[in-house]
Amino acid sequence: MKTDTEARAGLIYGIAAYGIWGLFPLYWPLLEPAGAAEILAHRMAWSFVVVGLALLALRRWSWLPELLRSPRRLGLIALAAGLITVNWGVYIWAVNAGHVVEASLGYFINPLVSIALGVLVLKERLRPAQWAAVGIAVAAVVVLAIGYGQLPWISLVLACTFGTYGLVKKKVNIGGLESLAAETAVQFLPALGYLLWLGAQGQSTFTSQGGGHTALLMATGAVTALPLVCFGAAAIRVPLSTIGLLQYLAPVFQFLLGVLYFHEAMPPERWAGFSLVWLALTILTWDALRTARRSRAAVETAAAEAAAAEAAAVTTADPAPAATPAHRV
Repeated sequence: MKTDTEARAGLIYGIAAYGIWGLFPLYWPLLEPAGAAEILAHRMAWSFVVVGLALLALRRWSWLPELLRSPRRLGLIALAAGLITVNWGVYIWAVNAGHVVEASLGYFINPLVSIALGVLVLKERLRPAQWAAVGIAVAAVVVLAIGYGQLPWISLVLACTFGTYGLVKKKVNIGGLESLAAETAVQFLPALGYLLWLGAQGQSTFTSQGGGHTALLMATGAVTALPLVCFGAAAIRVPLSTIGLLQYLAPVFQFLLGVLYFHEAMPPERWAGFSLVWLALTILTWDALRTARRSRAAVETAAAEAAAAEAAAVTTADPAPAATPAHRV
């Protein structure tokens, strides 16, 4: 019963995390007339404040001395901070400039970019279905490029920066909250310096647009940290295959918002490109689920064979005692 309860809680946490990420296009326009650069700087600064307070409350600082003693990991943290800064900045600009659909495409193709990075950087070998999915995704990019009249650069930048960010975080290997704290610590001083410069130039909107606007800018830290906390809670409660399926919720929500709420154009060539991407993701998901089932069956078979071998060994080593001859009277 406890396992079922934990699994349900994990599913709820996962839906909450990807649901919040999927609804981000509704939040960033609320921060106008602040520009994308000012919103980004506030997000970096307030995220550091929120995550720092959370770690203080949880007393989770044991990871910090080890990190500070490793120049290589510090360099990776700085690289991760740079990648996520570009990702956040492009995404905020894209949403507020009316490119929600193209931004959603970036997160649809992100799993395929991660696979490509696995091949190029980690020298992983792909299964035939994965090769097929990557090939279809490349065809989709070509179709979309023809439709746009240029490469869908917003999608490609978002997918490549986030895919590379995930690869770097894998190498750093610290918890999600701790990693965000380290990354935003790198971002904090440049962000704060930019905000102070905006204020000195009279171009800051932080205090000039009313208390509601100020509160919304400050809330960017909580909005950034909350889905990450939910994701962490989900990751320890549900299988990785479930997380893999839930990750599609965010771009689906973003796509639907772009088409139904923001009324962005979807000409036939764009539908064709998205359809190819969805076909590639369907193949990828099917292959992942099939591989997970086979791996699970193999583990169960190996465990059963090991148990049977152990039982046979015990029987051989401990035979039944022989009959004792009767004493003579």
